[in-house]
Amino acid sequence: MRECGVRILVVLLLSALSASAQENPRVEFAKGLLDQSRGNRQEAAKRFETARLADPLALPLVQRAANRNLAEGNLAAAVTLYREFAAASPQRLDAQLLYADFLRAQGKGDGLAEKMAGATLEGALQHFPDNPAILERLFRTSEAKGDHERSMQLFETLTAKRPLSPAAMLLAADWSGILFKGDDLPARDRLDRLFEKAVEATPTHAALARAASEHFRKTNRLDRAIAALDQHVQAVPADLDLRTRLGILQFAANHATDGEATLKAVIAIDDRNALAHESLAKFYRKQNQTPLALPHADAVLRIRGGDPSEFLALADEWLGVNQPKAARILLEKAAFDHPADPAIAAKLAIATHRDPETRGKASVLFREAESVIPTDAPADPAFLAESASALIDEHRLPAAEDRLRKAIRAYPPDEKLQTAATLRQLADLWNSQNKNADAARALRQRADSLDPPAKP
Repeated sequence: MRECGVRILVVLLLSALSASAQENPRVEFAKGLLDQSRGNRQEAAKRFETARLADPLALPLVQRAANRNLAEGNLAAAVTLYREFAAASPQRLDAQLLYADFLRAQGKGDGLAEKMAGATLEGALQHFPDNPAILERLFRTSEAKGDHERSMQLFETLTAKRPLSPAAMLLAADWSGILFKGDDLPARDRLDRLFEKAVEATPTHAALARAASEHFRKTNRLDRAIAALDQHVQAVPADLDLRTRLGILQFAANHATDGEATLKAVIAIDDRNALAHESLAKFYRKQNQTPLALPHADAVLRIRGGDPSEFLALADEWLGVNQPKAARILLEKAAFDHPADPAIAAKLAIATHRDPETRGKASVLFREAESVIPTDAPADPAFLAESASALIDEHRLPAAEDRLRKAIRAYPPDEKLQTAATLRQLADLWNSQNKNADAARALRQRADSLDPPAKP
């Protein structure tokens, strides 16, 4: 199908051209593609070469010819092609970089090839005196040679024209880490000014804003790190990644009100931004505002997923603040992600039973949970007590009583409140059947000793 498409395209191209136009290198190239699609490799190669000779400055044709020479093991011919191409195109940066990069790649450390590549780049620098692509290649060479003086000269050349372009600024930051010691304050101050001027000149450039912010953050100047990101966010409000980063930095700098507002604005635009939710959840937890933290922690798990322990811990928090519906919805996501996990199945049954909207569906979930809980697993008293309540709803009282007894025995000594609640639950069950009155009274006394009732 693809070959057929190529043929049709080439035929249409050829038919649209006059006989005189068919001497054009583009026509020869098109014919070469057609021959190649038909498997006529030698004829295609001739066509491509004819096209290149007709237009020796066409970069794709030069590259194709050079690659063919390399495939045939003729490195010298490939070098000649690139050298002649570069010599004929002194004002073309792509030609100079292509030749220099080819020499280095094929030379693999050969001294002559490196010298030729260096000479090509130095020549290109005369035409493009502050081009970051050229300077970056020359800098790598000088560093490989240990020529610190030349590296410093290149750094001065790179940073001479201010404000720096984003590409030049990012290189300057990298080179500074190589050329200057971390405690060189004059060098740091100079880099500070370069970053600030560059961000001010090009605030829309995300990589530049991030790099500037990281530079100031890593040197413990958070307000300046915030300022760099804020300029970018003001210029590009749609960049939610860096706006989220801005909110996190505002929290780190104790600008809590600003950080909260920034991250809330992010979520208002994209409520599936997990990092923004996570940051707000951490902030609210530090402020001991658990009710505000829970929805954001919940969103993180629903967006990113998590391991069973994370789902279970957050579900317990929801249940602890009497929000069984939220716990149930979260656990339904957990059950989808971890369908074979018995602890999640058990907790989902509990939350479903406690949620008034789904209480009637809980019995099925209790049975499903029981089917996946290993027979040798320790008894879960919370699961037993909740399933007993579901059995009571179904009027299966003997089975419920058996569950309550097992739950009472299974509670550890430190869970006094839970034990007391289950004791009272069993006492109420007996009282509702008008049986075991003395035993029920004893259970209540025991419950009161563990969890004394409030004084009127």
